[in-house]
Amino acid sequence: MHSDDTPDFWRNLRREMKAGRAWLDRAIVLAAAVTTGAAVVGVTLLCEAASHLHEQMRGSGPLGPWLMLLWTPVLTALLVWLTRRHAPGAAGSGIPQVMVALDDSLAPERRRALVSLPLAIKKAALLGGAMLAGLSAGREGPTVQIGAGVMLSVRRWLSPAARIDGHDLMVAGAAAGIAAAFNTPLGGVMFALEKLSRRHHAAQSALVIVCIVLSGLVAVSVFGNLTYFGELRVQSVPLELIGPGLVVAVVAGLAGGVFSLLLVNSLAPGDRWYWRWRAQYPVRFGAACALGVAVIGLVCDGATAGAGYAPTRAMLEGQADTPALYTLLKFIATWLSSWTGVPAGVFAPSLSVGAGIGRDVAQLFGLAPEHAIPLIALGMVGFLAAATQGPLTAFILVMEMVSGHAMVLSLMLTAFVSSGLSRLICKPMYMELAELMRPRAGEPGSRVA
Repeated sequence: MHSDDTPDFWRNLRREMKAGRAWLDRAIVLAAAVTTGAAVVGVTLLCEAASHLHEQMRGSGPLGPWLMLLWTPVLTALLVWLTRRHAPGAAGSGIPQVMVALDDSLAPERRRALVSLPLAIKKAALLGGAMLAGLSAGREGPTVQIGAGVMLSVRRWLSPAARIDGHDLMVAGAAAGIAAAFNTPLGGVMFALEKLSRRHHAAQSALVIVCIVLSGLVAVSVFGNLTYFGELRVQSVPLELIGPGLVVAVVAGLAGGVFSLLLVNSLAPGDRWYWRWRAQYPVRFGAACALGVAVIGLVCDGATAGAGYAPTRAMLEGQADTPALYTLLKFIATWLSSWTGVPAGVFAPSLSVGAGIGRDVAQLFGLAPEHAIPLIALGMVGFLAAATQGPLTAFILVMEMVSGHAMVLSLMLTAFVSSGLSRLICKPMYMELAELMRPRAGEPGSRVA
């Protein structure tokens, strides 16, 4: 007995086999997803090579650290000039640009000024320069804009009948970019749902997942299937750490809120002296901020340069070779690096600052190294959730990065507590930065740099 509502398998199969153009569209999208993964791999290798070269220059001799006081400001000034002249849409992390570009009412030429393949290439090169300069910057946030640009570039080759539009492609590319960069597929999906798309239909969700899988496979084939920060030696939060864990959540939430407020107010237009100086002399202003970053690097022996991967991993492994003031110095260096106006992400530096908060609280309570490790993980998720006000994305990213599945409840609770406290201080950072761009989106003189 066959109901009229029951799908006819063979008829549907024949229809699918005859849909030649639809299969070509799917092949184009899949190829773009693989290309996105390759792009993330390329950006990763470029940034790692640039960071390694900076370390070599810094350690080239007794004068190496002191030479960074000249090298970092000069190179940053050049990067600011190149960014403003040739790629104004590439400044900053790139996430606010993608959020603005996802507006369906945005004119095509303005969207191309914010998200495109040529801009993605320029952003990757400028990001490598920021790493070479020794700025406190991450590559994971910029891969959102790069991935969106790669995926959007294939829209011209899709047929008019394709159910996939530019919005879907950008969301899929952005999610695939951050998932491949951190090797966190679930985090990529949640980031797309929580911070980017407002559609949430089945076709888009399937596209996001397929693109994440394919781009992730490319990244895994090069770097291996390894967690970003390795595996925690302590996989749970014992009862005696509930008090210190709550302190970590509160401190991380307040610090993340202050960081967001500081960054938004720094980039927002106004009549304060620093805004007038930045508007009139952006290259000099960028060099001055970079000089501050270089001085911080000199004080802490270069620990604040780059994304902060090495110090964060050292803290998670129970090593105590990070400077005593690392948390505060990394916080300030990340803010100044973002203020320069060059491509610079804050995802990875936020994780590093959060790790420092967890370590500092553990030292304050006199805890043993094995008890400090879960607090460090809580600090990472707390500060990231507070800075981005994306608690679901934050706890899933950190859980996948440290393979801390046994800590899922404590990570989730910390993310929501910290994010809630941050909302008392500042509105969501990326939304605020996107609003600052929106009135003049796509123009060379965009107010957000």
